[in-house]
Amino acid sequence: MTGHVMRQDRAQDVPHIAGKPAVQKTPRLIQSIERSAAILEIIAQKGGHARLQEIAGILGLGKTTVHNILQTLDHLGYVQRRQGDVRYHLGGRILNLARIAGDDNALRARLHPVMTAIARDSGMTVYLAVPSGDEAAYLEVVDCHDPAVDGRPPLHEQLEGSAVGLVFLAFVPGLRKRVMTTRALDADTLVRIEEARVKGYAIDIESCRPGWNCVAIPWREKGEVRASIGLTGPAVRLPRARLVRLGWMMMRHVERAAVQQC
Repeated sequence: MTGHVMRQDRAQDVPHIAGKPAVQKTPRLIQSIERSAAILEIIAQKGGHARLQEIAGILGLGKTTVHNILQTLDHLGYVQRRQGDVRYHLGGRILNLARIAGDDNALRARLHPVMTAIARDSGMTVYLAVPSGDEAAYLEVVDCHDPAVDGRPPLHEQLEGSAVGLVFLAFVPGLRKRVMTTRALDADTLVRIEEARVKGYAIDIESCRPGWNCVAIPWREKGEVRASIGLTGPAVRLPRARLVRLGWMMMRHVERAAVQQC
């Protein structure tokens, strides 16, 4: 008997009285989850950002109660506050859920011309990655048709094991908080994350794949990092100094693409 049929049978076994249809029992709702969902919906309806007083007023709750829920959502990565901004914004984790439920093909189509230009100017393999849970998922690869530099990544990779992962850990604070609650990041990884945040790009020197070096930059939409573009090739052809130059070249391509989409 299939699971679907079993569910139907259980529904038929609900008792009824005098031939009247059975009354469905109202599920026991958890108030804090109801309020959290309502807060996220309010922030979304307000264009992706809202003030504490505004949220409390709409819900008819005290500011302290709303603040405590927002602090929890912030810690989990579902909302965030930006430097110099008192409003609460939808966080990287909820945007990642929306991406998973949506269509990655649109992101591929938008960034394929940029990736092609970077591959042409560098002569290296270029790839597109997005955060997926606590990993980096690779959506697209553009190579330069040179077998010697064909560095296709796996489908998924641990965040702290790659340049694109370092980009996500550096520029998606909610994701970083979530990862740090599930596993410890060593001192060297924390230093590399901070370097990426300050410089705007992340470099991987053979730590992800022996004999191969990488550089990666963020791709932003509406101020939020939604993806990362990475470049990889043999270490002998990509010393650190060249990776830095290529990182700046990649950022210029991305800036031009962002301006064209405005």
